[in-house]
Amino acid sequence: MTATATTSRSVLRQAISGQRRQVTLASVLAAGHQGGEALVPVIIGVVIDQAVDGGSVGTLVFWLAVLAVVFAGLSYSYRFAARAAEGASLRAAHELRIAISRRVLHPGGGAENGKLAGELVNIGTSDAQRVGVVNAVLPFGIAALAGVLVSAVALLRISLPLGLLVLLGTPPLLYLAHLIGKPLERRSEAEQERSAHASGVATDLVSGLRVLKGIGAEPAAVARYRDTSQDSLKATLRAARAKAWHDGAVLALTGVFIAIVALVGGHLASSGSISVGDLVAAVGLAQFLLTPFLIFSWVNGELAQGRASASRVADLLTTPAAVEPGDGELPSPAGGNVRLDAVSYGSLRDLDFDIPAGQLIGVVAADPAAATDLLDCLGRAADPAEGRVRVDGVDLSTVDPERVREVVLVAAHDADLFEGTLAENVHAGDRPLDEALAASAADEVAAALPDGTGTAVTERGRSLSGGQRQRVALARALAADAPVLVVHDPTTAVDTVTEAKIATGLARLRRGRTTILVTTSPALLAVADRVVVLDGGRITGEGGHAELVRDRADYRAAVLS
Repeated sequence: MTATATTSRSVLRQAISGQRRQVTLASVLAAGHQGGEALVPVIIGVVIDQAVDGGSVGTLVFWLAVLAVVFAGLSYSYRFAARAAEGASLRAAHELRIAISRRVLHPGGGAENGKLAGELVNIGTSDAQRVGVVNAVLPFGIAALAGVLVSAVALLRISLPLGLLVLLGTPPLLYLAHLIGKPLERRSEAEQERSAHASGVATDLVSGLRVLKGIGAEPAAVARYRDTSQDSLKATLRAARAKAWHDGAVLALTGVFIAIVALVGGHLASSGSISVGDLVAAVGLAQFLLTPFLIFSWVNGELAQGRASASRVADLLTTPAAVEPGDGELPSPAGGNVRLDAVSYGSLRDLDFDIPAGQLIGVVAADPAAATDLLDCLGRAADPAEGRVRVDGVDLSTVDPERVREVVLVAAHDADLFEGTLAENVHAGDRPLDEALAASAADEVAAALPDGTGTAVTERGRSLSGGQRQRVALARALAADAPVLVVHDPTTAVDTVTEAKIATGLARLRRGRTTILVTTSPALLAVADRVVVLDGGRITGEGGHAELVRDRADYRAAVLS
């Protein structure tokens, strides 16, 4: 499965073609099962005509042995068909999940735009599973068709009108079932969208639970989720009603069709056109036909839901990347010189400044949006609308974003931790773990934990306080030892004493490496070689921290208030 899929049909085709061998095997085995099922009433009719009416015990024993062999074949063929089909379903869903994960984690980004985290998870789980199920139901749909064909041939042998009735009546019945499945497909897509949105809201609320409790916003959060959940419930009920209507309508059509076959067979028997054994076979085949038509109903419903989910998967896989790869190359090893040439993006306006390799630069942005936009441009999460960001003279917009992030590491303010030990969260580079921990004051966090750096950290670091999480996240960024490190407000949740310790440790550890601190912390700005002031998205001042504090009232208000 690749990200070149453009439609739901493309996603379905790739899911099936990726497991072609298993689907083919399951189809052959399932077709053998359905064909064998159709032969059972035919054999019983032969037994009645040849053994019972003829009174031959040997013939009766022979045909009973044939029946036993057929039943044994039926049992094994169904078992292995189900195993192969289920395996194909699970593998296809797994490949889809890998493709979705690869797209979401692609360095070019873009897949997450306009979607909550829970929505992405829902597409990668529920929708991927529904698409994978197509591989499980398709072999049985083919098998049901094989059963209908075997039944039609057997009925043709018994009576030409009966065989033609089945052969000519089945295609219109299948087309009607397809039309009946259209509303189910539409409502299934709506159901998945509402369910994904509800999952996204729930994830969002859980991740911000501490904040909600702190500001007393639990009632508003509950009301928001209640509304979202009710929308999801309504969509689910509409889809359930559509499925019930679909199954009932297909079952009614099937019942009418089978009744017609049985009536025609009974009329032919009463007129003497067919024997008693043929009548038994015809009635048995008419009853057997209920099974393949029920399978058709089930397959059609699953395909309708699979098409709806495939459409959502296709939309995600084909979401344009936020930034495109290029053929530019950054030097290896990178020196770390950063140059912004008249950069405009979002709230940024004509930023033009140079950061020599190895310097520690502070950036003070009065507008938080300007800080975020600057981080996006430096880390190539977005390309400037105008101007260029250069590293060692190379325009970043021409370099593959994955390579950019090997050289320029952006440590966002809201960086999450992962489930695992503290050491596993921090150790990401060649720098010794204890150096990164000491520079970020995260060694104090480790000392306070029961098992030190081996202490397990829960999802998103919720087992740690806000200040502890910040220090561990900063330690992780320092441990990577990137040529260019961009850090955004890494000390907002720590006390002033710890902040001063971090400032000293960070400056010492990053000596000789380019570091950009986007912050209003006076302790961090005091260790910077130079501070750049942004106001209104433009550079309005530049100089040393002490100099700016002395000469600029707006700077004092921003960093000392």
